[in-house]
Amino acid sequence: MTASTTPDDGRAAVAVEDQLHRALALVRVVVTVNMVVLNLWRRDNYDDPALGAAVVGVAVVWTGIALWAYADARRRTPLLLGVDLAIAVGAIALTPLAKGPDFNATIPGFWVMGALLAWAIHWHWKGGLAAAVLVSAADLGIRLSVDQTIDQGNYGNVFLLMIGGPIVGYMCESLQRMAVERDAAQRAAAAAEERTRLARAVHDGVLQVLSLVQRRAGEAGGDLAELGRLAGEQERSLRSLIRQQDTVTAPAGSTLDLAGELERLGTSHAGRVDVATPGTPVPVPEHVAREVVAAVSACLDNVRAHVADEAPAWVLLDAVPGAVVVSVRDDGPGIPAGRLEEAAGDGRLGVEQSIRGRLADLGGSARVETGSWGTEWELTVPMGET
Repeated sequence: MTASTTPDDGRAAVAVEDQLHRALALVRVVVTVNMVVLNLWRRDNYDDPALGAAVVGVAVVWTGIALWAYADARRRTPLLLGVDLAIAVGAIALTPLAKGPDFNATIPGFWVMGALLAWAIHWHWKGGLAAAVLVSAADLGIRLSVDQTIDQGNYGNVFLLMIGGPIVGYMCESLQRMAVERDAAQRAAAAAEERTRLARAVHDGVLQVLSLVQRRAGEAGGDLAELGRLAGEQERSLRSLIRQQDTVTAPAGSTLDLAGELERLGTSHAGRVDVATPGTPVPVPEHVAREVVAAVSACLDNVRAHVADEAPAWVLLDAVPGAVVVSVRDDGPGIPAGRLEEAAGDGRLGVEQSIRGRLADLGGSARVETGSWGTEWELTVPMGET
């Protein structure tokens, strides 16, 4: 599980834990029956049969309590898990008193698996490892306390506990992570489907009306021409807003839709900015999207500063194999020859740092063409081919 999760993510993780504890409940019943049968069969091995019967009775009663307690996530507190493991360790510790110093198997035997697996499910590999260490230490400790020799069978049991606990814990964590990712993907797919449905409805209705108003008002001229211009601006803004929704569910810290980010820049930047993007999202690493958008914004700032506040500009995004290319063009008077070099020599590094520097840091390039027809920046960022 990551540090940042949504409530839906938490519900998915708890649902997985619920399923695992339901499976563990069956395991608890099986190992409890096994414990009772084996201790009845070996009843002649006890020096203190009453103590042995008491230990087995407590384990059976605790199994019933555990089945009820672990069934509800609200009851799976550290106290419950601590008591569960403490009873398992205590049953092991009482074995020499009940069976004498020459005992072979502990009273609970495989019954301790219930507590160990509960720790692994709840606290993943760290919990599984901690529980395995405590159970193994108790088992080896009582044998050494009565001067028993640790044989190959004892070593094998401890070895299985030490690798089994962490492995089960890791698998539980992986299952929870996959459940969270699956639910997130399903929510993203549902949201994308709904956005597509709404975009289709808007396109078939509002956008067509705005486009018709723009065309008819422009043909009529006069005061209606201003209405047509406003309708055209609203049409572009609405199209951009619909396009931007493709970035809503992008996972934080991973990728962003560069097309959507540029559309957002087009609607938020002062002046008239027409943004043309492919009909599909263009996912790039988040830091690449941020830097490219910042470089494009710097190009548009130059249009405002050196052409006019309301001067039009055009932004074109093209995704080619192995790279993304963004062109920013205006129809101003162009940049005088040597102007950029002169500015850099005077210490004015706006273009060098804000545009060329950003692209160079990304391993790309920023090429400018200028003349009496205007200025065009071509920003190229290499991307790994998929």
